[in-house]
Amino acid sequence: MSELPDETSDPAQMCEEARDLAENGEAGQAAMLFEKVLAMGGTPCRAQAALGLAVVLDDAGEVERAREADKVAIATADPEYGPRAAYHLALTYERAGEPGAAAPAWGAVVDFGNPAYLPPAHLALARIADDDGDFDAARDHWEAAIGTGDAEYGPLAAHDLAQRLLESGDPARAQRILAAGLRLIDRDAAPHAYARLAVALGISYLDQAIGAFGAALAEEPPDPGAGPLATGLLARPRSGEAGEVWRRGLADPGIAPQVRARLRRDFGEDDGDDGLWWEPVVEQAVSDGTLPALTGEAFGALDHMYALLAVRYAEGRADEAHEVLGGAVRVPDGYPWGPLLHESFAERLRLAMGAPRPEL
Repeated sequence: MSELPDETSDPAQMCEEARDLAENGEAGQAAMLFEKVLAMGGTPCRAQAALGLAVVLDDAGEVERAREADKVAIATADPEYGPRAAYHLALTYERAGEPGAAAPAWGAVVDFGNPAYLPPAHLALARIADDDGDFDAARDHWEAAIGTGDAEYGPLAAHDLAQRLLESGDPARAQRILAAGLRLIDRDAAPHAYARLAVALGISYLDQAIGAFGAALAEEPPDPGAGPLATGLLARPRSGEAGEVWRRGLADPGIAPQVRARLRRDFGEDDGDDGLWWEPVVEQAVSDGTLPALTGEAFGALDHMYALLAVRYAEGRADEAHEVLGGAVRVPDGYPWGPLLHESFAERLRLAMGAPRPEL
């Protein structure tokens, strides 16, 4: 037990001394002073001392005792130290991976109504409710966090809520939420936060556009003017502008690896081969929007080379070279387009020689 204070002790002075001790690494002595203030009963410094004790104990790893001290501070209903203690209590549960236990503490922060602590509390409660599958409660807290006008937590809440709205097929409302979040951000001071919301806003417009194009194509019969236009806009990017965007991204050393990974996301699984000669060609075609032309060139060349091989194979010479040719001719068999290539050659050979279609 710590020594009880005498009647002349000044609790405010004792709290100041305890804080100085804690800042100087004297946690044990600081805790003793805070406990002495608490032993004085209902002094004006009771909440301050309880919160100070909670912080010192938490830093020392005595989490359960720290939580009890937080609860003492909360019980005082002090408008400054009460919400701070509730905030600290919630963080101890969050840190321990106990969001269910943290929720009542965050709720206490909201109940105090101190504007300084409302934004993180509403955001935390929104995420907890969202994880529990209660979208209505989550939405209310996200909107409340945005409504505080806080430049740090408001945009985070806007991003989270917009993501859920997009997932539920409500891009128009997501746009309004994201626009409100962007208004909270100083673009020069927080460029990354601004960019994150700006990209989400762009996705919301894209989702809305895709829905509109799809609606146009759903008409029966399709409009002869709007239908083809909607199909082209829905299926193909504007290659010239897309190419310039890809080039800018690939030229930026800060994001080039991630941009290249996104550009190559449809290239198929990595089979361990490095430096395949055609991959830079394909990459360039994807970025320029000229992949269809490249595909046509590749199939044309393949068709020509295959025909040269297959003619020799069809002659049926019985030697080792003939077996090699046979292996080459059968290479396309395992590809989805292989039968089409076989069919093309067989028909062209039949027309050229006036003979029955050969079996390869």
